Amino acid sequence: MAIPQDLLDILACPDCKTAVVLEGERLVCGKAECRRAYPIREDIPIMMIEESRPLERSEWDKVMATRPTPAGT
Repeated sequence: MAIPQDLLDILACPDCKTAVVLEGERLVCGKAECRRAYPIREDIPIMMIEESRPLERSEWDKVMATRPTPAGT
């Protein structure tokens, strides 16, 4: 089961409050200064800072290059 678009539309990074984008089995913060990736387990987004990991800038750039900039960035 995929994450419904209406849920994706309201999810935001709990650290910086920026919109997130779906990338495989994770949600990635759209803010370059934050760059946190939140895992998705059993179709449930785990939106806890303690469970996230910061992405290297180059990895984040690759993710964002293929997606529209999320609202709120």
